[in-house]
Amino acid sequence: MSADWPAFSYEDWSATADTVHAHAQALGKVALALAPPEPQLQHSALFLSARGIETAPLPAADGSGALAVVLDLRAHETLVEHSDGRAERVGLTPNRAVGDVTRNVLEAVRRLGGDVEINLIPQEVAWSIPLDQDDEHRRYDPVQVGAYFAAATQAALVLAEVRAAYRGRKTPVNAWWGSFDLAVNFFSGRSAAPPSEAFIPRNSMDAEEIAVGWWPGDPRHRGAAFYAYAHPAPAGFASATLEPDIARWDGDLGEFILEWDDLRTTPDPRQAAVDFAFSAFRHACDACGWDPSLAATAEGRPPPVA
Repeated sequence: MSADWPAFSYEDWSATADTVHAHAQALGKVALALAPPEPQLQHSALFLSARGIETAPLPAADGSGALAVVLDLRAHETLVEHSDGRAERVGLTPNRAVGDVTRNVLEAVRRLGGDVEINLIPQEVAWSIPLDQDDEHRRYDPVQVGAYFAAATQAALVLAEVRAAYRGRKTPVNAWWGSFDLAVNFFSGRSAAPPSEAFIPRNSMDAEEIAVGWWPGDPRHRGAAFYAYAHPAPAGFASATLEPDIARWDGDLGEFILEWDDLRTTPDPRQAAVDFAFSAFRHACDACGWDPSLAATAEGRPPPVA
């Protein structure tokens, strides 16, 4: 078992998880309001960095330059910074309510980059109180946040390795603020019917894709895990046996999963996670009839830089 792949229990950290999730939603909604729209809602995605979860550089509403907002999981603060060097910080401890933090972050965004309005209703979560009024979610345990960040960092490095060589269209390693997971999406180049007409599926699942990702546990699946799925998935998709043999199909989720706790018991967790991702990708490409020559590029090496 590797000490770099920490143990953390969803049951223990669920209250802190909800608080961090809510803070990430505020960042994502700022990105959604300011970034130029992209296919599959890519403009709204966040990214895991060496500091925590952050936006890409965003055009300031007043045209003065770029803004970035960082949920710093090492310093335990939200940082709003402008490309001209100005910056403001909003502390996350001791257990500050999401509403208080959100109001302060939005005030900082407006002072540094001009007026911006966001939809303050949280999405893809069990609660509906507006982010700037949320006094319920305030639990923030720095030790638990540290364990989450260490685990998420290992997961992001696995996903970055898996996406590197694929020559088709692919996403960065995204940190999704709605579902609170990390994911890479690979595309075949063909369109697909969305699974529903709801806003998010209609706009994010209109192309054939294979997704490989990781989440830190949630009320549907109360434990961290890597996951993989294909859209649209053909009949019989769930019948495959993936590597390593501790991976399994979860019928409730409609995804293949590799449990974090099982992964940690393997001699080489990183390699086991990489094996799972490539195994799921190969199976999905074959089952979904992707161009074999395109699919094969994922197993290769990027060309040398001249």
